[in-house]
Amino acid sequence: MYIQTKHLKDFIIDSGLISRADFEDAEEESKKKKEGGSEEDVGKLLVSKGLITNDDFRRMQAYVLGIPFVNLKNKKIDFEILSLIPEPIARNNNIIAFNKTKDSLEVAMLDTDDLSAIDFVKKKVGLKILPRLTDDVSLKEALLQYQKTLKAEFGDIIKREAGAIKNIAENEENTKISEDDLKKFAEDIPVVRIVDSLLRHAITQNVSDVHIEPMEKEVLVRYRIDGILHDAMILPKNAASSITARIKVLSNLKLDEKRLPQDGRFKIEVNKEKVSLRVSILPTHFGEKTVMRLLKENTGGFSLEGLGFHGEGLERIHMATKLKTGMILTTGPTGSGKTTTLYTILDILNTPDVNISTVEDPIEYQMSRINQTQVKPSIGFTFASGLRSLVRQDPDIIMVGEIRDEETAALAINASLTGHLVLSTLHTNSASGAIPRLLDMGVEPFLLVSTINVIIAQRLVRKLCSRREKYFLSEEEIDILGKSVDIEKTLNILKEEKVVKKNADWKEISFYKPKATTECEDGYSGRIGIHEVLRMSSTIKELIMKGATAEEIENQAKKEDMLTMIEDGIFKAVQGITTIEEVLRVISE
Repeated sequence: MYIQTKHLKDFIIDSGLISRADFEDAEEESKKKKEGGSEEDVGKLLVSKGLITNDDFRRMQAYVLGIPFVNLKNKKIDFEILSLIPEPIARNNNIIAFNKTKDSLEVAMLDTDDLSAIDFVKKKVGLKILPRLTDDVSLKEALLQYQKTLKAEFGDIIKREAGAIKNIAENEENTKISEDDLKKFAEDIPVVRIVDSLLRHAITQNVSDVHIEPMEKEVLVRYRIDGILHDAMILPKNAASSITARIKVLSNLKLDEKRLPQDGRFKIEVNKEKVSLRVSILPTHFGEKTVMRLLKENTGGFSLEGLGFHGEGLERIHMATKLKTGMILTTGPTGSGKTTTLYTILDILNTPDVNISTVEDPIEYQMSRINQTQVKPSIGFTFASGLRSLVRQDPDIIMVGEIRDEETAALAINASLTGHLVLSTLHTNSASGAIPRLLDMGVEPFLLVSTINVIIAQRLVRKLCSRREKYFLSEEEIDILGKSVDIEKTLNILKEEKVVKKNADWKEISFYKPKATTECEDGYSGRIGIHEVLRMSSTIKELIMKGATAEEIENQAKKEDMLTMIEDGIFKAVQGITTIEEVLRVISE
């Protein structure tokens, strides 16, 4: 949208939003950039300098150009109109259909000069397109309406196809069904539509796991979102066997095997997003329960800072990555983000001069220039046998998905002693707990102190949305908090990292509570890690050699400035990233 600088200047100065001096400074900077060969108009410079917001600038553009500006916040758009533009096109091109007459369609856009998007919509709907400017928040809220209608759409499909499914289920119950017949039922259009909608809805909602649970009179579908299970929908009981059969077909599992557990996987693509699904089917009293883990293949570009590492802990990991030998271990329960942390470290280490090989179960993210191997226990290809083969592949860096047994532990330790940097995970509750766990596996103490560089323990906490409620702790609450964390140490670290003022005390420090909004139903969206990073110092090595307990090792690590997971959680609660309640919930699990 081209606007003459003079018209923009007159309007902005008249509006009083920006002083004449600030505008002229930006104008001068824009001229210099143009002379230097890089163009940046005055408006963009004003936004980048923080003198006006993007939304304010769009409103000014709309006014100067005579284009109507529309506010879609809290506006319910008729789904028939909204769906005239498919969601992927709306999302990728920032264009929303919000009003329709007999011969025209009004569309809200962030850039009304995007002629290709306008032309595409015009060809698709066969109506005259009337572009309107809108802001970022309006666009986000309108895009959310696509998601909310998925539930309604799913319900309509269930109602519409329930009769067809009932007939399939009755046929299955009344006759002895062969595997070929089961396959036909699984490929029946009503069943295909239901499973496709269920998965599409899950991907749109950023679900990590889908649970399909047969009960006595119905089938319960639950979604795990940000680590919390939510009831998603209730399906008729007679839909269970057909849906399970459909998932078995997709996963290449045995359709007529209903007595034994089965594991498989398949891939789908929704809105140009490739998703790999790990499938587990388990016989239960009321039928087969299906759980699907969703892994987005194009997820990447993580950084340690983005995962929640900071300060001394971050430095310790960076120091460990510079070493050519030894071990970096991550610990925590299933689903705590251990593998993502290791992938992020691998990404840092992934340079042209090293050979990186992994043995995993499963391969969660595909990474270029890294040789990734999937274990297959059914044919005897385990972590131990895979690791034994890997060391003959001339690797510099090895990642073992998990140390599960004595043999794998011994091989991983041996690999780190013979000139390799080894990364792996363990299922323990704390960083110090990894030591007794490895000792229980038969690893000698002198081998542990010779190989381990750092141990990272972690959990995932839900992040607060942008709208949240500020509050301050009472003296009584500060005393209660002091029983769980070293509040003096935590306060000093907050000051060192300039999160709070140097003279602040706990009474002046603000915390936050979730605030439910249309955009953010429970006040949380997304997750971030809370961590503790234990460095293998000389004093900790001495304790291990003396047979010290996990508690003694942890106490020494605290003296050496290790921030515990709960303290890191409080640190992030002060930053407004999460809440104290969320940290305590996750730590207590």
